[in-house]
Order: sequence, then structure tokens, then C-alpha cells
Amino acid sequence: MTLKNKKLNLKYLLLMIGAATLGFAACKKMAGGQAIQKGSVVQIDYTLKVDGQVVDTSIGKKPLMFIEGSGQIIPGLDSALMGLKAGAQKHVVVSPQDGYGIVNPKKFVKVPKTSFKDLASLKIGSMVGGTAKNGQHFQASISQIGKKNVTLDLNHPLAGKTLNFDVTVVSVDNQKS
Repeated sequence: MTLKNKKLNLKYLLLMIGAATLGFAACKKMAGGQAIQKGSVVQIDYTLKVDGQVVDTSIGKKPLMFIEGSGQIIPGLDSALMGLKAGAQKHVVVSPQDGYGIVNPKKFVKVPKTSFKDLASLKIGSMVGGTAKNGQHFQASISQIGKKNVTLDLNHPLAGKTLNFDVTVVSVDNQKS
């Protein structure tokens, strides 16, 4: 080996040691990163399953961003993420009470069939939208079709369901603005 090659090898070795040191520092910083706390700006990737079926996911899309403790996500998921750091993965089971609520029988309403424009397209389980007498817009699923009326379920579609989330924390920012 010539002296020139030894110098190149030494430079290469120093470069590799420097890169390894920077990589170690970055890993150490990530491992010691900020934990989710009330007011944190958090980004997560998630997959939501109900009854074993994927209902929603952020995989392949932008991560879900929310402010911890602000009511932007369901309470059961919000509280389960407290204390996690970027890179953490967690499986979270959310009961109906901590998710979209239990099914409320008072949220079933009968509407005259004459309120619908296209009666032929009405099917049990279909989603319909409308405007209540007070002007508020709503979404509902058709739960029953009778001779004169259609029964609409105004509960959230996931009310009464146990929710299974697989979550990866993408980022946590606790900086005050």
C-alpha cells in the first residue's frame, strides 16, 4: 500500500467515524425527543379497524395532525397517546363510550317517504343527507323502510363500535407559539 492510499484510507475512516457519530447523535436526539403532552402538536399515522375490517387509514396519505387535549380526536385515542414520543408505535383499543358513543335510541327518527326525491334508490344501510327544520345539515343511515315512513339513524356510523387503532407517532412539537 502506498502512502497516498494510506492517506485516502485515513480520510475515509475519519469520514465514516464522523458520519457514525452524527448518526448516533441523531438517534440519541430522537430517542430523547419530546413526549406528547396537553397542547402538543402531534402527527400520527394510523389504521382503524372495526370488527376486523379496515375502516380508515392515513397510510399512503399525509399523517393526521392534531393538538393533544383539544378535542380534535376521540377521547379514548387522545388519552392513550399521552407520553409517547416520535417513533413510538401503539395498538389502542377504544370502547364505544370513549369513541363515538353508544347508540342513542333517541337519534332514530321517522321521516315521511314524501320527503325523499328518489324513492327507488332508498336502501337499508344507505347514507342520506338533509337539512333539519332548524336549518342544520345532517348525515344519516337508513335503518328501516316502511309503507309511509323511512327511519333514519342519526347516530355516528361508528357509534356502539369498539375501535382498534394501530398508531405510529410521526412527530411531537411542544413549542409554544
